[in-house]
Amino acid sequence: MMAANIERFVSEGKGNGLRALREIKPGEMIYSCEPYAFCIAKNFLKTTCQSCLKRGESLLRCSQCKTARYCSVQCQKQAWPDHKRECKCLQRLQPRIPTDSVRLVARIIFKLLSQSKSDQEELYSIAEHQSHLVDMSEEKKKGLGHLCTTLQVYLGEEYCSLSELPSGLDPISLLARVTCNCFSISDGELQDVGVGLYPSMSLLNHDCQPNCVMIFEGKRLTLRAVRVIRPCEELTISYTDVLAPSKERRSQLQEQYHFLCQCTRCTTEDKDCDMLAGETTAWTSLRDAILHLEQLQSEQHWEELLKESQALLHRYADVIPDRNIYVLRLLDLAMDACISLDEYGTALEYGNRALGPYKLYYSDPHPSRAVELLRVGKLQHYLGRLKEAQGSFTQ
Repeated sequence: MMAANIERFVSEGKGNGLRALREIKPGEMIYSCEPYAFCIAKNFLKTTCQSCLKRGESLLRCSQCKTARYCSVQCQKQAWPDHKRECKCLQRLQPRIPTDSVRLVARIIFKLLSQSKSDQEELYSIAEHQSHLVDMSEEKKKGLGHLCTTLQVYLGEEYCSLSELPSGLDPISLLARVTCNCFSISDGELQDVGVGLYPSMSLLNHDCQPNCVMIFEGKRLTLRAVRVIRPCEELTISYTDVLAPSKERRSQLQEQYHFLCQCTRCTTEDKDCDMLAGETTAWTSLRDAILHLEQLQSEQHWEELLKESQALLHRYADVIPDRNIYVLRLLDLAMDACISLDEYGTALEYGNRALGPYKLYYSDPHPSRAVELLRVGKLQHYLGRLKEAQGSFTQ
């Protein structure tokens, strides 16, 4: 759905962009659409329906490729037009599964080869997407070359059809475009379960304090305002995690999207002092420990994760405040471990400690803050603290 309240324009110093044609209120839906193409993230292939993205442990499996899974026969039928050619490719490489970007580009290629002009996106076509190939380092180009080789093997006999693609949309160019323009598709708890291309939404430029956020219901993308947007004001989203200091955000944006962020938060280093509050040597040690703890989380070693998290929280309690982003991450990890171990009272303590920092960094209404409030509210409700739970759910 393309609302009549936005338009494409040329944003000074940024290129193409989207802007409001009228005042938009906080929470208002601005735009909603299905992806041009999408695929389930490799780590979630066994537990996510490839049509509606519902999660489950006992999904129906495609009898041919043994990779795609569905929550119902209806979902399997709906997904078949997109899965038909992909199915043969997956069979060819069994049991290996290519990267998300290779599988997504293959789906884009199949769509490009079969679409009519009436199928094309309203505001922005894939051909108009920037590939940034000229801006890439030789190392990054080499990486794209390896992905291109994998794509060629994956496509097999389908590869000979690539001469029929629109001019300029060769495989390496498509891989580069996907790198810069695709979106992670997240579930209700903001966990990334897939990746998709939403061409018109690629017009949205970045700001570290954006006026819009993207929400996903299944694979459907909805763009909502998080504060009042004035007529002719540019619509912006954040391409990166706002819970990172300016230097890190700028570095990531330069590396992946090839621009130097000049937003107010970056140029003034706003909130950097809060994010990195406390003794430098202490939070540096904590930052270095986070990667190991996240590995324990991914492997579901909950007892070990809780023990190590609590030890670190105790060790640095007097020298690093909760608003430090590494302590905040530690609180979330400890909370996850407690919930998984049925230690709900302790989980609530960590959740309550995290709410202040979340409000500091997500001052506008934001899904990340909402999920934290939801988790706290569910714990309060389970523990019989109903009035507190009602307050959290209301927020």
